Amino acid sequence: MDILRTPDDRFEGLEGYPFAPHYVETEGIRIHYVDEGPADAAPILLLHGEPSWSYLYRTMIPPLVDAGHRCIAPDLVGFGRSDKPSALGDYSYQRHVDWMRALITSLDLRRIVLFGQDWGGLIGLRLAAEEEDRFARVVAANTFLPTGDIPAGEAFLAWKHYAATTDRFHIGGIVKGGCVSDVSQAVIDGYDAPFPTEELKAGARAFPGLVPVTPDDPASDANRAAWKVLAAWEKPFLTLFSDSDPITRGADRFLQQAVPGCAGQPHATIEKAGHFLQEDKGPEIAEHLVRWLA
Repeated sequence: MDILRTPDDRFEGLEGYPFAPHYVETEGIRIHYVDEGPADAAPILLLHGEPSWSYLYRTMIPPLVDAGHRCIAPDLVGFGRSDKPSALGDYSYQRHVDWMRALITSLDLRRIVLFGQDWGGLIGLRLAAEEEDRFARVVAANTFLPTGDIPAGEAFLAWKHYAATTDRFHIGGIVKGGCVSDVSQAVIDGYDAPFPTEELKAGARAFPGLVPVTPDDPASDANRAAWKVLAAWEKPFLTLFSDSDPITRGADRFLQQAVPGCAGQPHATIEKAGHFLQEDKGPEIAEHLVRWLA
């Protein structure tokens, strides 16, 4: 496996991202994570999706820390300051789950509050099911756990085709296109920072093709096994979905009906927010979490 790494100077002076880097290593791959707040507090594990990185959580982390919480925000392998295997075939759903499992076990995280959006949920919900004793609560935000048994929507299939065929995969532009609010050029540059060349974008290009869209997908059986755990999950499970995401619309209602831990929780729709609801409404989402955790 040929492993690439974004130069450190690409992360200097980014708009609203003052966090010190931290790293763990697994099987020769370096994984970056933000670690802010008191070390003895129950960790909030903030998992980003496609094609963003921990920069997505920069406006949520400060208010959560101010409320006394510890925030762990990793960069998935292939993203942010984490290492980037260079070939599309280096990435699989199972490898992403195992890479994040290595992080939480290396840090021995327990009493975890998972916040997973997009692929952060696809990976995080698997981890919560497979490492159930480490997780205390779950927040699902614009995400799902697909098995391929339900046909994928047209919006997702169009996105999958675009990722596989476009000549230029503009990370910052994609994030901007998934937001309702006006995203400044400085913020677009922040999302682009880890990806100065096309060869560093293999992980981002690979992700759409790893979503199970047929019942015999390589990840389908493992996700079905995770659903069996979630179908009996009685720990608090909250959904915070935006009002303007065509890809995950309706998945919150499905989760609320399927997961027992959703009963009686203060589920909310985040208004005037797109797929990247953390970018559109980060401080507001943080307020929801602070109230819920209190």
